[in-house]
Amino acid sequence: MMERRLRRTSLYIPGTNPGMLANASVYGADSIILDLEDGVPVSEKDAARILVRNALRAIRYRGVEVTVRVNALCTPFGKDDFEEIIPLAPDAIRLPKCESAEDVRQADALMSELESRNGIQPGTVQIIAITESASGGTKLSEIAAASPRIAALNYGAEDYTADIGAVRTKEGHELDDIRAKVIVAARIAGVQALDSVFGDVNDMDGLYAEAFRVRQLGFDGKSVIHPRQISVVHSAFTPSEKEIGFAERVMKAFHEAASRGTGVIALDGRMIDAPVVARAQKIIALAEAAGCLLIEG
Repeated sequence: MMERRLRRTSLYIPGTNPGMLANASVYGADSIILDLEDGVPVSEKDAARILVRNALRAIRYRGVEVTVRVNALCTPFGKDDFEEIIPLAPDAIRLPKCESAEDVRQADALMSELESRNGIQPGTVQIIAITESASGGTKLSEIAAASPRIAALNYGAEDYTADIGAVRTKEGHELDDIRAKVIVAARIAGVQALDSVFGDVNDMDGLYAEAFRVRQLGFDGKSVIHPRQISVVHSAFTPSEKEIGFAERVMKAFHEAASRGTGVIALDGRMIDAPVVARAQKIIALAEAAGCLLIEG
């Protein structure tokens, strides 16, 4: 299983924007997405590939996961993207239009070949799979299990809703089905689940409400399209002091019960069962990864 990284936010950086490419790590996102796909016009695909390649060669992105959204291998640009990007060993590629296990296997095979050719340990570069169609939504478990490189599942809200004929709304209920599928498939595979973007960069209240809701659903993070969205999503995905405090009390009760050799755990007159302990462990791990101050004990 791949290392579980903190991916509360994944910031899209257009591959055609040299200024943003140069400053990508200073915005504060957990992960950056150097974009060669939908954020780049067809006429600029080659130029964007060169810019991103040169950025990966020249810039030391510190304190942030570096990923590249390549074009799908079924497009005229995909193979060139892989051949230029994989030898530079980003942390992961974002694989768009990932609609079957075969899409993952083809990418995996090409990545292994390019890694070996360039003296990189095969399997080094992870894959974050992006599903964008109704068909792909029915195959998420197969996609998640298709390669040990898979670190997370993601979906493209605009393409998916267009494919199923849904109307996009600010409330986002048209995404309930695909969100549920992503969560279940990710949990079965033991990988992360990442939510799609919130398009209105001026509606911070709406962004927070959506980010908080998808965290409640079980998502590990959310894509963002503007630096100003980062702190809002981080706030929604970072456990509150109340959550951390309760989680610590649960774990203290758990350890005390274990030291007494009993499986019965009680807190505030309530019995604490295994799912509550597991949830507390997850909250504490997330708080630690996010740099929250925890009370020892």
